[in-house]
Amino acid sequence: MANILFVKANDRPADQAVSVKMYDAFLSAYKEANPNDTVTELDLYADQIPHFGNDTITANYKLANGYELTAQEQKAAATAARYMDQFLASDKVVLAFPLWNYTAPSPMISYISYLTQAGKTFKYTENGPVGLAGDKKVVLLSARGGVYSVEPMNAIESAIRPIKAALGLCGIQAEEVVIEGHNQFQDRAADIIADGLRQAAEVAARF
Repeated sequence: MANILFVKANDRPADQAVSVKMYDAFLSAYKEANPNDTVTELDLYADQIPHFGNDTITANYKLANGYELTAQEQKAAATAARYMDQFLASDKVVLAFPLWNYTAPSPMISYISYLTQAGKTFKYTENGPVGLAGDKKVVLLSARGGVYSVEPMNAIESAIRPIKAALGLCGIQAEEVVIEGHNQFQDRAADIIADGLRQAAEVAARF
């Protein structure tokens, strides 16, 4: 048995959001292939994940150095610990999000910020940072209406690339499943989406 965490950052309904369709297809296929695994779902919009900022940074610093926390900092520290502990307890993680305006939705960016914490998921050494979470399997499910996988557009794709880099800091080599071009090529949109959902289900069955 494995613990798998599904994280979604898209609050649009499934009939309007391809990344949500991917999430649903992956989740269904994974459950069918792994009926005994423990599945946890985290909807970042429904959870109203707080923006990562000064309260959390200060709280983590004070905790690490034995300082007393204010009530607000204690709340921020508890939130940070909840996301981190849930992530660390998972053997596998699925992150589903779209590309909106050249980047990932802000809740996903905040979530990744909570996970990249020195001493927890990576550490500093004389030779640079070293990841501490390399034993985790992670897959990224993402949808984008245009085609960003070829030059010159791949240079400005800023949804998957920063998230993969942050996970790489933690020692994680994430797999990608991407659906792209369904808005750019509307005459083929149904086929593009259907092919992508089949790929998502295939990856889920072996994940």
